[in-house]
Amino acid sequence: MNQYSLIKKIFILTVVIFGFIFALPNVVKLPSFMPSKTVKLGLDLQGGAHLLLQVDEKSVMKEFYDGLGDTVRAKLRSEKIGYKKISSDSNNLSVTISNESQIEKARKLTKFIVKDLSVADNKNVITYKLNDFGINNKLLDIVEQTIEVIRRRVDATGTQEPLIQRQGNNRIVVQLPGVENPNEIKSLLGRTAKLSFHLEDSTGLKSPSTIRTIDEDGNILILKRRAYLTGKNLLDAQPSYSNNLPVVSFRFDSSGARKFGRLTSLNVGKRIVIMLDGKVISSPVVNEPILGGSGVISGNFSIEEVNELSILLRAGALPAPLSVVEERTVGPGLGADSIASGKMASVLGLLFVVLFMLFAYRLFGLYANIALAINMVLILSVLTILQATLTLPGIAGIVLTIGMAVDANVLIFERIREEYNCGAKLHVALEKGFNSAFTTILDANITGLIAGVILYIFGTGPIQGFAVTLSIGIVTSMFSAIMITRWILISWVIRKNPTELPKGF
Repeated sequence: MNQYSLIKKIFILTVVIFGFIFALPNVVKLPSFMPSKTVKLGLDLQGGAHLLLQVDEKSVMKEFYDGLGDTVRAKLRSEKIGYKKISSDSNNLSVTISNESQIEKARKLTKFIVKDLSVADNKNVITYKLNDFGINNKLLDIVEQTIEVIRRRVDATGTQEPLIQRQGNNRIVVQLPGVENPNEIKSLLGRTAKLSFHLEDSTGLKSPSTIRTIDEDGNILILKRRAYLTGKNLLDAQPSYSNNLPVVSFRFDSSGARKFGRLTSLNVGKRIVIMLDGKVISSPVVNEPILGGSGVISGNFSIEEVNELSILLRAGALPAPLSVVEERTVGPGLGADSIASGKMASVLGLLFVVLFMLFAYRLFGLYANIALAINMVLILSVLTILQATLTLPGIAGIVLTIGMAVDANVLIFERIREEYNCGAKLHVALEKGFNSAFTTILDANITGLIAGVILYIFGTGPIQGFAVTLSIGIVTSMFSAIMITRWILISWVIRKNPTELPKGF
């Protein structure tokens, strides 16, 4: 057999040594200057909460058509096109033009306001409706925005390693490892948290441009429907105290600061009504202009409510309401049982493979088992370096990899046996055995790796966990079978200079 070059030996030793170094923190605590990361455990292993949330499609489309109505209204006014009525729901927007002769002009003016928008007219009514492609894109955009807001809210609670991802067109999976009581998180995620600042309507009469609500003291208020300022301009929100009472102190960005300064300057002595999700949470009277871009939201808040409100405002408002479709809680005990079962499966699988290799190939089987042990260390180290989340299906992938890891050695050893039985000298049989089996091993592992990549791309949660460990195991088993086992056999040949295969092979 050809001897390994010094460079190749250094490469193999470097990989193995670093593999052991990065895998060790999962077993023992190392000094501070050494790697300290460990494999992350998934929801099914350490317990926690699983939530499946659904975006309210009707609210998304209603808000879209409401905004489209404002845009259409502004364009019609700019061209002095009269209209009688603009109404919208979750299906479409309809505009009734006063003069039928201006229908075509109005239609052309508003036709290309939004991409994928179909515009139809019937007598003096123009109807705007998104096509299926436009609706799908709108929902996907809203879901992506929602995921980012959810991520910011969850991160603010200190939850470690949450899994937040889209499922289908309008659903979001949230997995929170280590969370024993999901009700607090569910409450945090379920609130839209749309903050808005309104002025009272001076006429005191209810109309399409006003809303009627009740203030924090139970008094009826009639407000201007259009918010003067919204939470989109908030830069920060923190729990604080004012007059020994818990409040939320907030700060606007430069644009919001200008608007807030103008709002308070023009309304000294008047009330500014602060609403959250359509409910009045505070309605202070402006004593003087607030030009610094900061202020406080006061009310009958508890410390917990102030903390939650601060998190909500910092994270931003959800672009659409969410509903909980499915909720599961995995207790730590169940997670511990899963870990114990996974360990048992891994140990038994490893034990049977080791015994089989020893029984079938004796000395060569021992060498294959050494390579297998190194392979397991390399899998653990790669999972640690990538900070991949280990789940129960991931453990199944490792168990499968144990069998696949020695499969390459079995192919090599059987080819060696065939060549030797056909009369080839030992060192020739060894060389031909590795070379002949290499193509088969490569084809089989590339096929498995392709399957693992496809599972990861198109799978979700548990399937991805299985795909990750399977793919890592395929790569490391190739390295251990081809590189490490071969080096061990070369060392055996050089050390013993044998003329025949070991007894029992």
